[in-house]
Amino acid sequence: MLRQRYYQVCTGKESLLQLIAESEVAEQVYNSNAIENSTLTLEETEKILLQIDLDRYINEREIFEAKNLARVVSYIDKKAKEQELTLDVILMLHKLLISNIRDDISGRFRQENEYVRVGNHIAPPPKEVVVRLERALADYHAASHENIINRISKLHLAFEYTHPFVDGNGRIGRVINNYLLIREGFVPINIKFVDRKNYYDAFREFDRNEATGIMEEIVGKALTNSYHKRLAYLEDKKIISLSEYAKLNKFSHSNLINKAHRQTIEAFLDKGVWKIGV
Repeated sequence: MLRQRYYQVCTGKESLLQLIAESEVAEQVYNSNAIENSTLTLEETEKILLQIDLDRYINEREIFEAKNLARVVSYIDKKAKEQELTLDVILMLHKLLISNIRDDISGRFRQENEYVRVGNHIAPPPKEVVVRLERALADYHAASHENIINRISKLHLAFEYTHPFVDGNGRIGRVINNYLLIREGFVPINIKFVDRKNYYDAFREFDRNEATGIMEEIVGKALTNSYHKRLAYLEDKKIISLSEYAKLNKFSHSNLINKAHRQTIEAFLDKGVWKIGV
């Protein structure tokens, strides 16, 4: 089991794990913002976080979206294990995320007459927000005996269905996934922009019949991908691209890519390139 292997080799390698976490911040930020229609590339996101001048004009909102989400990602990496996830913590994370973007709505749930729509889905009325979130968190904790992938998927779908904020729901929802994974001793996941269509299909499936199958597949593969990457580093493997691996072993590259997408080989997607430890 990947998690067991991870715990067997991670002791004494905290500094390496910290380096991996820090190196993933820009990619987490890029993917989560891109899912929400940000125009920033991964390279531009990295430059903003490193305070390097960009080659084109970027509006102020997109710059704050990148910087703020990076703060939130770094915050939960340090604080998730110390603090139970509560509605107050969710509000605090939202305040960090939306500050300097829309201060009038930051750190608060939707209020009277603040309705939101995503595609064809009209979120429940504001008066239902707190009750629905409390129930979703209670259901998550009550199912502690269940598989973590099922629990995270159900909570994420319930959170996004509720759409508790005027803005920032998707990004906070994905942050919450990692908050809970880290709290329970798992590694964080990165839902990629390239999986966006499948990700939105998961919400449509949930809207139609409260099914969670597509989301469970997305979360499961993302978690496996995250373990594959960390194990490649922790087990001191040589990390090469999957195309290079295919040439060295005379394998079909397209066949390996298919296996990587299904996560049936120990490959991982890193900055848009499939890699593997050998």
